[in-house]
Amino acid sequence: MRGGPLGRIAAKLNHDRAEKVAVVRLEGAIGHGGGPGAGRGMTTTSVEPVLKRAFGTEHLRAVVIVINSPGGSPAQSEYIAERIRQLASEKNVPVLAFCEDIVASGGYWIACAADEIYAAHTSIVGSIGVVSSGFGFGDLLSRFGVERRLHFAGENKVRLDAFSPEQPDDVAWLEGLQGDLHEAFKAWVRQRRGKRLTVEDASVFSGDVWVGQKAAEVGLVDGIGVMRSVVAERYPDAEIESVDAPRPLLSRLVGDQFEASALAEQVLTGAMSAVHRWQDVRFR
Repeated sequence: MRGGPLGRIAAKLNHDRAEKVAVVRLEGAIGHGGGPGAGRGMTTTSVEPVLKRAFGTEHLRAVVIVINSPGGSPAQSEYIAERIRQLASEKNVPVLAFCEDIVASGGYWIACAADEIYAAHTSIVGSIGVVSSGFGFGDLLSRFGVERRLHFAGENKVRLDAFSPEQPDDVAWLEGLQGDLHEAFKAWVRQRRGKRLTVEDASVFSGDVWVGQKAAEVGLVDGIGVMRSVVAERYPDAEIESVDAPRPLLSRLVGDQFEASALAEQVLTGAMSAVHRWQDVRFR
């Protein structure tokens, strides 16, 4: 019978022999987070298992990276993109990136690791820039009669301290650091997108974002299309193989309770994490 044991065996054999397009989803902010309980961001360590599984798929025709990320750590963005390029070179397969809701800053850095980038009509793409944000609490302690004691060695160890007055030299130093990161970002985009960029540097590297078709017009993406439609057109005989990262043993055993406890920890420590992250330089 078609649906009996022999039919299922035949279907499995056909599936095993078919050419595959491996699909990986990369979602969320990029980086380790700002401290205890700050959440688990996307890092080269967290994505390594799923990338290796995707590029290790048998009868592989291409790897698809579906990205939905507002950005984050410059270093982790670079590491993840470089790992994608290494695996693509080793396996000699093309990589296609698809932008979902938002692929900005570090998310776009990762997308540039692909040979082709596609976006939906409603995707937000770009934000090639660097931002640093924090708070100044200089008058807060004295208002509540709190004495702060700060001891350090090295005159620049406490640059831009949140509880000290902001110094022009420190702001200039930060702007120089941001400039260096921005130049590295621009160099990567030029390397990967090359002549496909159709507008002047001052526009595309301004930190602005584009939606769908506009992103295609300026050359940030190669076309408009959603993953399944584009893959079906490009690889009509291949099967789509979704590749997920292996779940930790504890997560598999206790399921949603494990995730709920992690969420509760994040809520309880959120205020403290915000203080620890007063100075946070990242791609946005």
